[in-house]
Amino acid sequence: MKLSELANVTGSTLEAGDAELEFRGAAGLDLAEEGEVTFLANPKYTPQVAKTRASAIFLSEGVEIERKDIAVLRSEDAYVAYTLALRAFHPEPELRPRIHPTAVIDSSAEVASEVEIGANVVISAGCTIADGVRILSNATIYENVSIGEGTVIHSGVSVRENCEIGARCIIQNNSTIGSDGFGYAKTKEKKWLKIPQVGRVVIEDDVEIGANTAIDRASVGESRIRRGTKIDNLVQIGHSCTIDEDALICSQTGLAGSSHIGKRVILAGQVGIAGHLKVGDDAVLTAKSATSHDVPEGKVISGIPGFENREWLRSTALFRRLGDFAARLRKLEKRFEDED
Repeated sequence: MKLSELANVTGSTLEAGDAELEFRGAAGLDLAEEGEVTFLANPKYTPQVAKTRASAIFLSEGVEIERKDIAVLRSEDAYVAYTLALRAFHPEPELRPRIHPTAVIDSSAEVASEVEIGANVVISAGCTIADGVRILSNATIYENVSIGEGTVIHSGVSVRENCEIGARCIIQNNSTIGSDGFGYAKTKEKKWLKIPQVGRVVIEDDVEIGANTAIDRASVGESRIRRGTKIDNLVQIGHSCTIDEDALICSQTGLAGSSHIGKRVILAGQVGIAGHLKVGDDAVLTAKSATSHDVPEGKVISGIPGFENREWLRSTALFRRLGDFAARLRKLEKRFEDED
């Protein structure tokens, strides 16, 4: 790909460099070689610019570098431009319409003609599979599931009965959509009685779900993951939860039942959300935080129990000095005792 084409596909402006220069890939500052494009998004990596072997670099508006021997692609956001470049160099594999002879498809299932169904896939009664869907080997689709156009279901995924998956979704290996919610009632004999989980999971368009994630069906009604949400590996989403549009849920996060997560919320790694809580739009919970109360819109929360990030930073700074404070207090106590 020529440098001029690279600028075009990434929405960048060619500020310096030969427009006819050929590129074969994109990589980080420390890994890029000649014929590859790199980027600078975080100022702390500026010293690496002097050493990079890349032939071109994406720079955000207002960022300058001293090197004059490297082509410059100016963009609104260097990281986004770099991502677009990676996507251009590594496009998604084209659909190969076929149904593997070992796949088992119920006669009542409606499967479009332009689909790719891998080895040992099971598609049960009443399912609807749209054009452009790829279901890779050993995936299991239970009864009455619908899967929208262009969605990719990777190997080992299970989609349970009555669930709905929208268009252009990606579900990574060994995730389970629609497993039973964790619901039990204690009898007078103090034994656990399983509550039937008869709801479903609805995943809207453009959602990505990482590997080994479990999204539980509602006891009644639905658990819903709204458009554009991205969910990492090893995430647990309890029954009857709602995650609103464009949320970002990082690895090992756990949501108890009936949680409501707002638009564009970020839950960092190992966050815990207690049941029946609401996290407002644009809120952020930093890594290893946990909350047992609602979180207002736009708040940044840290700690266990979670509270406002700035207060948490001050508190942790003081916590590190508790030993010094205790020593000073003992000295003061001794001084007063001596004066008495």
